[in-house]
Order: sequence, then structure tokens, then C-alpha cells
Amino acid sequence: MWKSVGTICCVFAACCVASAAERHTAIEQVQPRVVKLFGAGGFKNLADYGSGFLVSPDGYIVTVWSHLLDNDVVSVVLSDGRRFFGRLVAADSSKDVAVLKIDAEDLPYFNLDEAAVAGPGSRIMAFSNVFKVAAGDEPVTVMHGVIAARTTLSARRGRFNSAYQGPVYIVDAVTNNPGAAGGVLTNRQGQLLAMLGRELKSNESNTWLNYAVPVSEFRNTVRDIIAGTFTRDELGTGDNPKYETAANDFGMMLVPDVVFRTPAYIDQVVPESQAATQGLQSDDLIVFANGELVSSIRVLREILGRLPPGDNLTLIVRRGERLVTVQLEVPREK
Repeated sequence: MWKSVGTICCVFAACCVASAAERHTAIEQVQPRVVKLFGAGGFKNLADYGSGFLVSPDGYIVTVWSHLLDNDVVSVVLSDGRRFFGRLVAADSSKDVAVLKIDAEDLPYFNLDEAAVAGPGSRIMAFSNVFKVAAGDEPVTVMHGVIAARTTLSARRGRFNSAYQGPVYIVDAVTNNPGAAGGVLTNRQGQLLAMLGRELKSNESNTWLNYAVPVSEFRNTVRDIIAGTFTRDELGTGDNPKYETAANDFGMMLVPDVVFRTPAYIDQVVPESQAATQGLQSDDLIVFANGELVSSIRVLREILGRLPPGDNLTLIVRRGERLVTVQLEVPREK
């Protein structure tokens, strides 16, 4: 009897050692593929740091779309401490994903085609620069946990729902805090599972969520962005007819367009206009229009100029620490 118990204990101990060694190897493989991001922030307690991960050997990086990317360039720090300027290639608000590019070669990366899947009860690891623990060649934070569920995201920031409402992994670990968004969720073998999301509260429980978006939800978008074929059907092409729709048709008065890339801030909202009725406010920054990134007032004018009378316009604006979604309709008559 004692011999049997001893044998079982020895086997169990051996398994624990093997499991620990496996995790250690996985961590060593994942760390070089995760990057630290430093960009816009500081205003109204917005963090100026975040996380991302390499998806190609020539410097394409995936992260969450956030205020961090409001600057023309973002500082990218690799695991070995090397620093690069990252350029925003494109973003998709419906997937809450953005792609950056740095000028580098022969980098370790995640192959999105080899991403794994997992179910409830699966043990996971979360890698991110949560709370800005790493600024140079220090390793990012690694958290251990378990997938509690796979469900559809129903969450908000403040009073406003998240733009992304698709499938997510709910994680039994405190993974989503300042700086964590854009990090990665992997299994114990280091295989990529998902991207860590932003700080959101559940619509059902009103508690902060720890969640990640499965790779399958944004893989095709990232492929198209890298290939230069990313489009949004509702935006059409340059061959479409031009219309004269403008911001003031909705009751929005923008700040003066004084430089080439003047941000699309709302200066005033006309009382009793459609913009006022839908809750737009002065100092709101328009960041997406019908899913297209608005990098300047000039870009917003181009987008609005493609909208015919009676068409719909979905705006995502940054208001303080929140992203607010507003639905408008192009007036049929001026």
C-alpha cells in the first residue's frame, strides 16, 4: 500500500516538474513576440502605455484600437530593449483591432494561421505590459489563469456599449488593467489564443471583465490590412459619386482646420440639431466614421462627402476616457 502511494506521489511530482518546465519554455518563447507601446495619453488620466504583439518577421504589430494611437507615431519597445517608431497602418473599430508597422527584420512573431483554440477549464497565460512594469528590456508581466467561459461580449465603458460585440474568452484571472489591452492570451504551451481587450464592465453584472478576443475574430482583418486590401463595403471606392454632405448638416461645427492633420474635434453643437439630439458634445474627438479611421478633419470631410442623402452615419468619438458611439442619418433635404 505504501509503495503504491509513494509511486503515485513520485509520478505526480514528476508531472508537476514537467509542467513547470513546459511553462518556463513557453514563457521564453512568447516574451520576445510581445511589445510595449508608448503613445498618446496623460489627458484626464488616460494611460500613455499599452501592449501589442508581432505577427510578421518584418515588423507588423497587432494591438487594440485605443487613444494610445492618436499620435502620428507610437514608440515601440521590443523585448531586447530596442526602440522603434511605429506607424499606424489601419484599424477596424468593429473588431477593436489596429495594425502598426515598424522598420525591422528577422523578428520573432506569432503566425496567426497557427493560433490555437481553447474551451472552459483550459489553463492559460496572459502576457502584457500591465501597469507599465516594463519600459526597456524588462520582461512583460505573465499571469496564470483559467478560461471560465466563451461567450458573446456585452460590455460598456461608462454608459456606452463597446463597439466590439463578438465572441470572447472570459478569463478567471485579473488580466484587463491599464496597459494590458493588446497583450496576448496563450495556452500553457505558448500557442496564441486571443488578444487581451480593454477595460470594460459587463452589462449583466456591472463588474469589470477580464476577457480576450479570439484570433479567429480579427485574423482576416489583419491579413487584409497587411496585404493592403482592407476595405469597408459601406465606404465604397473612389469611383463612387461625390455628394455635398458636411459636418454642419448634422449640427456639428468643427474646430478650425489650420494644419494638414488637424484632429476632428467638435467645437460646437447646434442646439436642437440631430447632433445635439444624439448627445454629441463640444470637445468630442471623432475617431471613426462608418468604421473608417478619422485621422484629420480633411479625412472626415472626404468620408462625409461620399454619403448620399438618407444614408446612415455611425460616429465613434473619444470623450475623456470613453469611446462613445453615435448613430446619425444624412438629411434628405438641406
